[in-house]
Amino acid sequence: MYLVCTVIASPTKEGVAILFNYPVTFRNFIRLCIGIHFMTVKEYNRSVEEYADSVYRFIRGNLKDEDRANDIVQDSYEKLWRHVAEIEYTVVKSWLFSTAYHTMIDIIRKEKRMTTLEESYENNLIYESQYSDLNEILHTAIERLPDQQRTSVLLRDYEGYSYKEIGEITGQTEAQVKINIYRGRLALKSFIGKIETVL
Repeated sequence: MYLVCTVIASPTKEGVAILFNYPVTFRNFIRLCIGIHFMTVKEYNRSVEEYADSVYRFIRGNLKDEDRANDIVQDSYEKLWRHVAEIEYTVVKSWLFSTAYHTMIDIIRKEKRMTTLEESYENNLIYESQYSDLNEILHTAIERLPDQQRTSVLLRDYEGYSYKEIGEITGQTEAQVKINIYRGRLALKSFIGKIETVL
């Protein structure tokens, strides 16, 4: 059940009142009545400034495609705007990462259905070629990790999330997150070790 309600925020320092007119769930109506703070336009804009780059880096690190990463970030912020009346600013960072992660997983699943034999042949050629750039070796190693391990390692080692936060974003338990990070790091160490012996 939805209630259509008009919310008028308290006047700003400049004396301008902000007016929102949107459908609100019963739960949110109760939150309004008891004074729980919703995200404002200013806080939304601040979330773009503070978190858009890190969400982009996380998605791009998984997909290796700048255009699709930009699309996913844009989509996540569009969803945030549609749910601005339901989200408090204190949880917006984990909400954005979680939304972007699930959108990315949907894209990966669609692409896996379309994978061809030619792409797997290209991956074998890449593996067999020699590398001189350590950064290139690391990115190749990360790409080869299974999805859950890659995501967990990127969130932990690149973005600095705790095990609990990674679990909330990916929908795993803390134990699963720790196992995926451990196995991912072992696989990276093994892959990089093999490359170093070739060089």
